[in-house]
Amino acid sequence: MIPDVSKALSWLEANPTVLDGICRGIERETLRVTPEGHLAKTAHPKSLGASLTHKWITTDFAESLLEFITPVDNNIDRTIDFLNDLHRYTARNLGDEKMWPLSMPCFIDDEENITLAQYGTSNVGRFKTLYREGLKNRYGALMQTISGVHYNFSLPLSFWQARLGIKDAETGKEQISEGYLRLIRNYYRFGWVIPYLFGASPAICPSFLRGRNTALSFEKTEKGTYYLPYATSLRMSDLGYTNKSQSDLNITFNNLHTYIEGLKKAIHKPSADFAAIGVKKGDKYLQLNTNVLQIENELYAPIRPKRVTLEGESPSDALLRGGIEYIEVRSLDINPFSPIGVDETQIRFLDLFLIWCALADAPEMGSKELECCRGNWNKVILEGRKPELHIGIGGGIEQQPLKSVGQELFRDLERVAEVLDACSGTQYQSVCKELVIMFEDPSLTFSARVLGKMKTQGIVGFGLELAKKYSQELIEEPYSILNNDESFSAERDASVLRQHNLEQQDSMSFDDYLKLHAGS
Repeated sequence: MIPDVSKALSWLEANPTVLDGICRGIERETLRVTPEGHLAKTAHPKSLGASLTHKWITTDFAESLLEFITPVDNNIDRTIDFLNDLHRYTARNLGDEKMWPLSMPCFIDDEENITLAQYGTSNVGRFKTLYREGLKNRYGALMQTISGVHYNFSLPLSFWQARLGIKDAETGKEQISEGYLRLIRNYYRFGWVIPYLFGASPAICPSFLRGRNTALSFEKTEKGTYYLPYATSLRMSDLGYTNKSQSDLNITFNNLHTYIEGLKKAIHKPSADFAAIGVKKGDKYLQLNTNVLQIENELYAPIRPKRVTLEGESPSDALLRGGIEYIEVRSLDINPFSPIGVDETQIRFLDLFLIWCALADAPEMGSKELECCRGNWNKVILEGRKPELHIGIGGGIEQQPLKSVGQELFRDLERVAEVLDACSGTQYQSVCKELVIMFEDPSLTFSARVLGKMKTQGIVGFGLELAKKYSQELIEEPYSILNNDESFSAERDASVLRQHNLEQQDSMSFDDYLKLHAGS
């Protein structure tokens, strides 16, 4: 049912130190909300700094959509502590507002109340806001207020050296990229396990459906909440991040150069639908261009190959220059059972699963199999807890019970866990024991636990109760790593200065800047 990984696992057991130095980073999004559980209409708090240039606290689509970014680190405890500190500082600086603890948005009475993220008067800042204007005009602002957690992960060079026989990162960049693409193909084949275990958006606020057509057969609670009885992550359904206009791009993950070629084609491929919107109305820009993708980041995907970009460099050009440096997992809902939206169990599970994906055989994947994989994901997203649910294996050649495939996968993950725990207790093995029982008992999954609360309290009631509770806890807790407010104040002030300097340095008009950077 799953690839035979026994030989690779035996190799790993014989070389346990190759996993020393896994690096991680977390990006967590959260809406600012009023004490009543409505979307905040206030500007990004000045006490948090300049969102354009702050290293750790920024905004995503909307002015009210916070994003926290942890530095790259190879220590899980430090990463969690840092993320906690970012939340503690923010909670102390929000006044009466709170951080929304759910992926699906709070009550939003009118899309026009969603203010696009504002980044100042520099060309780069105006470009970022205009990109968001394009997203709003293409897909609607409401969809863009959905929040998630992104997990950035890289294996140590020692892993690739031992596994592939390469000398260093530069001369071995092609082989390392091939290794990460193998991981990505396996992620597409088996990553549905993530929304099954951790999906936490089985229901939506009725305000989210206003004016939207859907073929989904929602049930409605007495509180007015719409839900699907077996859903796991509506955030990842057609209601959320998936994008039908991108479904025929035929971007595959068999080779880095063909992946980049497909991406570059998409940012230059004209779209009749987006051309109908127009680039400009009078003096007001409506989007960056009328292509299928305004920029590469518009491609919606549950996982992305990444490399840190140089100034002025596009993500694909960075990949061409240095190969894949790390991968970004984008399929985690906000964990409502954690004040910071994610917990250590999830991080350790992702480590296990991504290592397994890097080890398991991964035949090349054509567009037909990729479509089958998306079908599996969609099944799990909409009805993952349905009794006797089957999923397609081997490109849909056979159907197997989700429960059986999940349990077989965890037998391999337990062996990876033993390797990771060899010098540091039983933490990874404990994660396996905690999670594998969810295949036998779906009521233990995040989505089942959340749905019970949402049915009785409604989404706004449930979310607001948690938001208030977490805000009080975070305000009362001492800092773990950054010691005190002074560390944050220093970065706040530095971010304001960096933005000011950018605004003073611009030497070309915004129209000329767009001609240079926005494509055609």
